[in-house]
Amino acid sequence: MGLAKLGESEWLQPDPDLIGRAEGFAAYPEGIQLSPDGEASGAELTALLGLSGGLPEAARAHHEDMCLLTLRPGEDQYRLVGAAVAWPSDWTPADKLGLPLRALHAPIQGYEEQLASGVDNFMAKLKPGAIYGRCNWFIAATGERRWVAEPPEQAFAHVTPENAGETLFVRSERQTLRRLPQTGAILFTIGIYVAPFGQLSQPNRQRLAAAVASLIEGEGDRRGAGAYAGALIGYANRREETS
Repeated sequence: MGLAKLGESEWLQPDPDLIGRAEGFAAYPEGIQLSPDGEASGAELTALLGLSGGLPEAARAHHEDMCLLTLRPGEDQYRLVGAAVAWPSDWTPADKLGLPLRALHAPIQGYEEQLASGVDNFMAKLKPGAIYGRCNWFIAATGERRWVAEPPEQAFAHVTPENAGETLFVRSERQTLRRLPQTGAILFTIGIYVAPFGQLSQPNRQRLAAAVASLIEGEGDRRGAGAYAGALIGYANRREETS
């Protein structure tokens, strides 16, 4: 899972763009989805953050999108019971609400075979007060924070090794997990950060080029790597030669 333990001060971004958050939710009101199972944990979350209201108020007041997962009696998989997501990475909260973890992650190549048991075990053992985090990355053809992926051949048709620094965008999700002490729900936060590929340092461009080249075949297909990998690697190599 690639998780690292975090301190309380490392949990949420301390200086969120609240105007940007308000605009994001105004433009995408369907990003807020809450089932009756999520109401109590939403209220607990806002109290924990020193706010009033529920899950939507918590997410509007912070940089991070927020999701709540609970375990129903007699079940062994957590389900998504609430989502306040202004900037989703190619997923629709309404389509995911109520689904168990394995169904939520079904599009991810290798999740069932390589990660599902470990994730279920981690969630079952997560104690209140402990916070864990990880980061992932995607390559997108847009710098918009709400990202809906197009067919790769269409999205990346304009990208070349010469312009990849300005036309490819690195999209990173900083994710955290913690258990709420009263309801036992698990809060999953997603902080979105987007930058043009060319703004990365040269060592980081080279690291990303190597990562793109080594994507496993199935996951590479899901991310559309075949449509942009050549341009990204070519741009990184050209900049290496001229630096």
